[in-house]
Amino acid sequence: MDQGHDPETLRNAYSRLLDFLPKASDETYVLPSTEAVRQAEASLNTHLPSRGIGFPATAIHLLSDVLPGFNASSASPHYYGFVTGGTTPAAVFADNMVTACDQNVAVHLPDESVSTTVEERAAILLLELLRLDAKTWTARTFTTGATASNLLGLACGRNSTITKACQRQQDWTVVSINVSVAGIFSAMSTGKLNGIQILTTMPHSSLLKAASLVGLGHASVKTVGREHNPLRFDLKKLVDGLETPHTATIVVISCSEVNTGCFATESYEEMQHIRLLCDEYDAWLHVDGAFGLFGRALEASSEFQSIRNGSHGMELADSITGDAHKCLNVPYDCGFFFCRHPDIVQEVCQNPNAAYLNSGSTASIVSPLNTGIENSRRFRALPVYATLTAYGRSGYQEMLISQIRFARAVASYIMDHPNFELCSGTFTRRAEILANIYIVVLFRAKDNALNEKLVRSINATSKMYVSGTTWEGKPASRIAVANWRCDAARDIVVVKEVFDEVIKQYLQDA
Repeated sequence: MDQGHDPETLRNAYSRLLDFLPKASDETYVLPSTEAVRQAEASLNTHLPSRGIGFPATAIHLLSDVLPGFNASSASPHYYGFVTGGTTPAAVFADNMVTACDQNVAVHLPDESVSTTVEERAAILLLELLRLDAKTWTARTFTTGATASNLLGLACGRNSTITKACQRQQDWTVVSINVSVAGIFSAMSTGKLNGIQILTTMPHSSLLKAASLVGLGHASVKTVGREHNPLRFDLKKLVDGLETPHTATIVVISCSEVNTGCFATESYEEMQHIRLLCDEYDAWLHVDGAFGLFGRALEASSEFQSIRNGSHGMELADSITGDAHKCLNVPYDCGFFFCRHPDIVQEVCQNPNAAYLNSGSTASIVSPLNTGIENSRRFRALPVYATLTAYGRSGYQEMLISQIRFARAVASYIMDHPNFELCSGTFTRRAEILANIYIVVLFRAKDNALNEKLVRSINATSKMYVSGTTWEGKPASRIAVANWRCDAARDIVVVKEVFDEVIKQYLQDA
C-alpha cells in the first residue's frame, strides 16, 4: 500500500489547498457555479475501487475535482448564512495541528499527554472572555455544537428535577436516587411525576431536537412568551406553567434568537426574578447562548447597552451552551457546555464499570469522557486555546464591535431603501430599532413576487450569501454577521451593489 508519507508530497498538496483560500475570500466568489458543483459530483467514485489510486493521485482528485464544488463559507467575509463564523489564522493553524497529532481527548492522563490540560485552560480562557467565574462553572466541556450542548443541558435538567421530585416525597430510601441508574420512568414514578416540561420563548429548532434525544419529546417544549412580543417572557404564563401539578420543569432562555438576534431578557433583575421562580419550584434554568452569549465580552457603553442588557444575568443559570464556531471564529465543529453542578453532569455522562478508562482518583481534571457525550473526542479545544491566546479579550471585542456596526449599517440602509423593509419586531422608533440590532439583520422585499425569490436572487450574484427564513407568516431573508474579517466600510459597499443588482435584474425580468 502507498503510505503517502513523503513530506514533499504533503507540502505540495497543502500548498495547493492554501492557494484556494485567497479565491474563497475574494468578494466575487461566495458560491461555486452550478456547473462546478455538477462536475464535482460527477468526479466522485460511485463504487469502492478494488485497488486504490494512492495518496498523490487522490490529492490531485480532491484539489482539482472536488474542491471547486465547495462554497466559500467561512473563508468569505460576505458569507452571511446560518450565523457562520470565520476561522482566524491562529485557529486554522491549530486545527491543522489537531489533525496532524490526532489526540483523542477523552481520558485525563497528565503524564502521557498535555491535551486534557490544554482543554481545561481553553475552557477557563473562554469563561473569562464571557465574564463567567471559573470557580463556579466547574463542569465544562467542548462539544460538536450548541445542539449537543443543549442535549447535555436538558439531560442534566431532567436528572436534577426528577431527583428533587423524589426528595420531596420525604422517603429516605430515594433521597439519593440516581436517575441515570434507575431510568427515567422508574425515577419519575418514585417522584410521583406525570411529565417533564420545557418552558421557553421562541426556541431554536435544536432545542426541540435535543428534547427528543433525551426522551422528553417535542411536545414537552411549551412557549410562555408575551402575546405581542413572543420572545419576551410572560411571567404570569411562566408561573402558571411552573405550578402544573406532578410536572418537573426546565426553563430555557434564548440568549439571542436566531431570526432577529434579539434577546429573551433585558436586565439582570429579570433574570434574577426567573432564577428565584426556578428555585421556588425546583426547576432547572438553562441558557441557549449560541451566539448571544458573546455579547458579554463587550465593555459597558451606551452604543451596546441593549446587547449587554440582553446577555446580563446569564451567570444565574444552572447550565449554559454556546457555539465556538460562530463568534469565536474557530473551525467547525465546536460548541461548549458549562454547568455549575459537576455532580449532575457526571451522573449523566459517567462511564460505569470501565476501569480501563480511569485516570486515577487523585486527578485534578475530570476525564472529558465523563463530562460530555462522546468517549471518542476530537481535540476541539486546541483552536479555542490558540485563537484566545493570539487575540485576547481586546481582539475579540474589536471583532464583535465591527460585526455589530456593520449589521446596524445594513439595517439603516434597508430602512431607507424604497424596495426593502426591515423586520424589526416590536420596536418602532428608528434609534430604538438600530440600538437593538446585534449581528443579525432580518428583512424582506416590499414586492411580494420579488420577496418570494429574494434569497435566490441575492445568492445568484455570488457576491454575498444570505439564508432564508419565515417571519410573521411570510418569507424573509437574513444577514448574519459573525466573520472576524468583517469590515463595515468595505462590506456595506458590496451589500448596496448586490441589492441594486437584484432590483435591476427583477425590473428587467418583469
